[in-house]
Amino acid sequence: MANVTIIYGGNSQRSRLKALHQKSEAAFKEEGHHVDSIFVHELPAEDLIHANFASEAIKEANVKVEQASLVVVITPVYKAAYSGILKTYLDLLPQKGLEGKTLLPLVLGGSFGHLLTIDYALKPVLSSLGATNILSGAYVLDSHIERADQEQFIISSDIQERIDGVLKLACEELNEK
Repeated sequence: MANVTIIYGGNSQRSRLKALHQKSEAAFKEEGHHVDSIFVHELPAEDLIHANFASEAIKEANVKVEQASLVVVITPVYKAAYSGILKTYLDLLPQKGLEGKTLLPLVLGGSFGHLLTIDYALKPVLSSLGATNILSGAYVLDSHIERADQEQFIISSDIQERIDGVLKLACEELNEK
C-alpha cells in the first residue's frame, strides 16, 4: 500500500473539477492505497497569500505531500495556465518537495486552446520543485463532465476511458515502487 496525495487546485468543491478528484480518489483506494487530499481553497487564505511557511495548516498539508509516493495535481485552466490558488500552495512547498515522487497532472479546461497547459505551464513548475517522474496526465474539457446532482458527476464515456487509462498507469507505477 502506497500513500497518494491529491492536491485540489480548484476554488470550490462544487466545480466539475471535483469529478476528477472523486474518480482519482476512488481508483487509488480501490487498489488499496491510502489517499489524502489537500483542498487548497480550504487552507487559510492569509497563510497562502502571505507565504506563511510557519502556518500549522500549511505544515500539515506539506507533510501529506512529503509522505506520498504519488502526488496527483488537479487544477482548472485559467488564462492559459493552472489556477492561481494552486500556485499559492506550490510556492509553500520546500524547494525539492516533489523530489522522488511520481506526479500525475489532471487538468480541466474550457477549450482545446489550452490543451498544452500541462506541458508548458504545469510541468515546468513541478520540475522546479524536484519532480522528475511526471506522468503524461490528462486534459479534460469541462463540457465532457455533467453534474448529476450536488455531489455526483457524469463523465462522458470516451473521457472516462482516457482517465481510467491514466489512473491505471499511475497505479501500475505505484505497484512497481
